[in-house]
Amino acid sequence: MASYNIRKSIGRDRRRRPERILAVLAEIGADIVVLQEADRRFGRRVSSLPPARLASESGYRALDLAVRPDSIGWHGNAILVRESVTAEECGRLPLPHLEARGAVQAVFAADSGRFRVIGTHLSLLQSWRHQQSEALVHHLLAQEALPTLLIGDLNDWSHHGASLAPLEKLLAGRVPGLSYPTFRPRAPLDRFYSSAGLRILACGVHETPLARIASDHLPVWVDLELEDGELATPWRRESDS
Repeated sequence: MASYNIRKSIGRDRRRRPERILAVLAEIGADIVVLQEADRRFGRRVSSLPPARLASESGYRALDLAVRPDSIGWHGNAILVRESVTAEECGRLPLPHLEARGAVQAVFAADSGRFRVIGTHLSLLQSWRHQQSEALVHHLLAQEALPTLLIGDLNDWSHHGASLAPLEKLLAGRVPGLSYPTFRPRAPLDRFYSSAGLRILACGVHETPLARIASDHLPVWVDLELEDGELATPWRRESDS
């Protein structure tokens, strides 16, 4: 899986070049990709990745998360999957916000069971990030307890920011590396949190010449496998920390 803030397909040269984003996705070759800033910010908020080109050139399809015509996401968050990937359901998760923010999720079926992926883009402001982290925890506890990966641009410059503390009480955090800005990465903005039931095999930042110019964020990726066996609950408790 991968997460990529594509900055509305605008690269470091300030040109909107969706073909570069599609080429970076091809370099990564993930089965599931969570995008941030996929849609343009103003007007009709159409996708910066034209849906027709996405289907014909990338091998991915966008899950049905949009509420506007010609968009592929919600508040810029989108989930792309290979044709071989089965999504049982998908939906939008509202978050408290000052700016327009939200999260998207999907439940997938694999040979060894079912799991959930949540993609999000949290606030630039610490107090709002904390509230959004709390809201995500409430969403998870109110839903079916499935092995879960939460991944995206969490906008926290520290490795263990206080604003993400609610998530860290429930899930195990992992920082793949420094992903922002692309010309000299010095912040771990893009990261993920995983529950029990998911075994992390490897993770990292995808840094190539093309990725360094296609957006202001580098993509992050994670290889994982779904563990066999049923869990009473996948969630961590404070006593587990």
